[in-house]
Amino acid sequence: MTALKENTQRVIEVTEKDLPLHCPMPDMVKWNAHPRVFLPVHKTGEALCPYCGTRYKLVGPVSGHHH
Repeated sequence: MTALKENTQRVIEVTEKDLPLHCPMPDMVKWNAHPRVFLPVHKTGEALCPYCGTRYKLVGPVSGHHH
């Protein structure tokens, strides 16, 4: 079982396996979560969550088209 992460990290690197990307991510704890919002990180390589301000950076190749 993967340990849950606090929603306090300000920059999170994500890969193609995390697409479609949403915040909070599934491995984040629930007590300080906000409503789920999908982020178009695949378009520019970065996305900022409008709720918590977490910045996501896409690393590695993306092989297909993701919505």
